[in-house]
Amino acid sequence: MPRAVRVLFVTHNVPRFVGDAAGSFVLRLAVALQSAGAQVEVIAPAAAGLADVDTLEGVRIQRVRYASDARMTLAYAGNMAEQVMSSWGGKLALLGMLRAMRRAVRERVDAAARAGEAYDLVHAHWWFPAGLALWRSRRAGDPPLVITMHGSDVRLARRMAPARAVMRAVLNEAALATAVSGWLAETARRIAPDATVAVSPMPVDSRHFAPLAQSSPTTVTPRSGILFVGRLNAQKGLADLLDAMVSPAMRAHDAQFGGDATMLDVVGDGPERESLAARAASLGLAERVRWYGALPQPALVPLYQAARALAIPSREEGLGLVAVEAQLCGTPVVAYADGGLIDVVRPEHGGTLVAVGDTRALGEALARLLADEASAHERGMAAREDMLARFSPEAVAGRYLSHYRQAVR
Repeated sequence: MPRAVRVLFVTHNVPRFVGDAAGSFVLRLAVALQSAGAQVEVIAPAAAGLADVDTLEGVRIQRVRYASDARMTLAYAGNMAEQVMSSWGGKLALLGMLRAMRRAVRERVDAAARAGEAYDLVHAHWWFPAGLALWRSRRAGDPPLVITMHGSDVRLARRMAPARAVMRAVLNEAALATAVSGWLAETARRIAPDATVAVSPMPVDSRHFAPLAQSSPTTVTPRSGILFVGRLNAQKGLADLLDAMVSPAMRAHDAQFGGDATMLDVVGDGPERESLAARAASLGLAERVRWYGALPQPALVPLYQAARALAIPSREEGLGLVAVEAQLCGTPVVAYADGGLIDVVRPEHGGTLVAVGDTRALGEALARLLADEASAHERGMAAREDMLARFSPEAVAGRYLSHYRQAVR
């Protein structure tokens, strides 16, 4: 039998512990690939309190130190760009991370080759920073490089002209690049027209993200309220959702159903937490919004299962994995028709898309789902079937193994 494909993942974001949401899709892909017969190892940045080498769900993860414990804060929190742009300490930490990851990959690739266990390819997740760390580091005989873009890296290049030139140079060294949505792939092609970019999303754990068990095929578990899951910043759009909660359609719904105010559950944290809470209070929503902060993935499942709908008023979303997770739980999604959400929230499969910034339409769509429980359930189940077909670990692993064969050729 031919030996298993050996892959080295390089990423700045992968779970630190079981249930950690940070880069969970990267670990999910590694686990799915190993279930399909491949061998995957991961190199990622260190952080205070993490072991240098760890194993999560059967995947070996090497964490690379790049600064003092106090300075190793760039990865895992989702605010790398803010840290780097706001201080010289952040910029120096980034340079240290790039150098340390570059050196660690070089050492690992060379050691594997000497041991007769050479990697078949290196898979960098995000062109920035992982792809950049490997730029101009390749030698003759090195395994080919695959780069996957997840969203924040492409948005960085869209915003900053210097980053576009660097992105082109980094992608042009890859045998193949992938993007997790059609919007991201098209945006990347406009920035780097010479790069080969395929559309290939990340997997979601369909074992855990599932609806509550029904007592019979005709039983519908009661659901109520609206759910938001995301970083509390302008891009994720919670401010728009707060405005939609007091739109005419939502006010009419609350009045029609006995005046009971619809609750909004907010999961996430970020730089706009205080200003968003103040906005909610100014709109009269202080008693109707429950702030959960950031939660581990297992804690999200019951919230998805209990919500009548998930709202995603995001702009330029790379893919929208929370939309996949919610729909796997049978929860219908209302989202802005922008970015990768167009790939995930499909009206022909139970999703609802509204124009970006149209908070009135957002409120109307949510009110319709709140008013008709049977229709919301039907839409959620249709969306679940679509997600299983496209985002299950087995389906995604098969596509990436095909990409790997293409890159090796």
